[in-house]
Amino acid sequence: MTKIVVFTLGCKVNQYDSDAMLKILRDGGYTVSDTLEWADLYVVNTCAVTAEAERKSRQTVTKILKINPDAEIYVCGCASQRDALQFDRNGVRYVSGTDGKIALAKGLAERLTSAKSVTPSDFSISKDFEENEGVLSLRTRHYIKVQDGCNNFCSYCIIPYLRGRSRSRSIESILTELDEATKVAKEVVLTGINLSAYGKDNGSSLTQLLLAIKDYDVRFRLGSLEVVVVDRDFLEATKALKSFCPQFHLSLQSGEDDTLKKMNRHYTTADYKRAVDLIREYYPNAAITTDIIVGFPTETEEQFVASMDFARKIGFSDVHCFPYSSRKGTVAGKMKVLDKHVLDDRAKRMGEVKKELVRAYLNNQIGRPLEVLFETVDEDGTWCGHTENYVKVYSKNGEKNTIKTVVPTGLYLDGLCE
Repeated sequence: MTKIVVFTLGCKVNQYDSDAMLKILRDGGYTVSDTLEWADLYVVNTCAVTAEAERKSRQTVTKILKINPDAEIYVCGCASQRDALQFDRNGVRYVSGTDGKIALAKGLAERLTSAKSVTPSDFSISKDFEENEGVLSLRTRHYIKVQDGCNNFCSYCIIPYLRGRSRSRSIESILTELDEATKVAKEVVLTGINLSAYGKDNGSSLTQLLLAIKDYDVRFRLGSLEVVVVDRDFLEATKALKSFCPQFHLSLQSGEDDTLKKMNRHYTTADYKRAVDLIREYYPNAAITTDIIVGFPTETEEQFVASMDFARKIGFSDVHCFPYSSRKGTVAGKMKVLDKHVLDDRAKRMGEVKKELVRAYLNNQIGRPLEVLFETVDEDGTWCGHTENYVKVYSKNGEKNTIKTVVPTGLYLDGLCE
């Protein structure tokens, strides 16, 4: 039987798109996988959020050809939307962009029973939410994409140009997928390119969506959020869910107001702090995680120090920090980039702040009864899973896709142990 790998780079939305392709391909008669291993055909779902992400996308094609020099390779996603020619090499049979992934999977599936060829899309970006016919998740945690695109146009970000304007999935469509997902999944993650914008184009809202799913008996987790969505109505809606994971990935990018303004982020550090304080009023043990860009072109040393100080003030449970990556076509892409040694130094120093904050949060979880969804097991029988607040826990008493109460006794590797 023909085997195909759908390999994903980048965000949870990309992963969801890949899951939708995997289902079509499996139903079409393929043996499927989402790991980089031997196969007859490969679909590479690329990322372009940074220059490094694009490099990894190109590098994936090289890795595939080392695994199987005769492989047929099909490329889609943000990196190929931005620059298709970077994937013009031996082995690559097809290149398309962010749209048409469902059509690509259907075209490949039809090849098994007909002589039809797969042809590239015209690289347009849809104005409507691209529906699918279900997904095949090969992981314990189930993603559901409810929104795509972005209208924010942050000065450093290329994604709105590649994904298009914000568009929301209908609540009816989401409920239909939930009906199936909750038959097998213990945890569902609602995700989108700009999840906080859900419903703004169809008369709904993220709060209304949460109220619509409140009767489902499954753990719900939310993808990355913007400050603007956090208010009492929203938090009351999370409380109405039967089981809500109090991990709020609240996008920051900089902890200094002038830099935020230059980034075209529409909030101040005071706005951000108010949102965090409100979350902790409802969820005292909530995990507040974030992204921070260091070395934005206009960021001074003093502003960088202010950003580090703000991260400590908030007391994040984790920080995804990375050096600024210039993206041609953005407003910031026209600005002079800081010297590499400055970028590297700031990334290292913010990384130390991250370690300090992570360790403090983990220590605060020791001795607390935590609900852990176990996902994987290693060769010596140690299970690994995540708590509701997304702390990684290791235990000898786990079981796949099962939620158990664990009282951590200490730090272990990148999390806690029982």
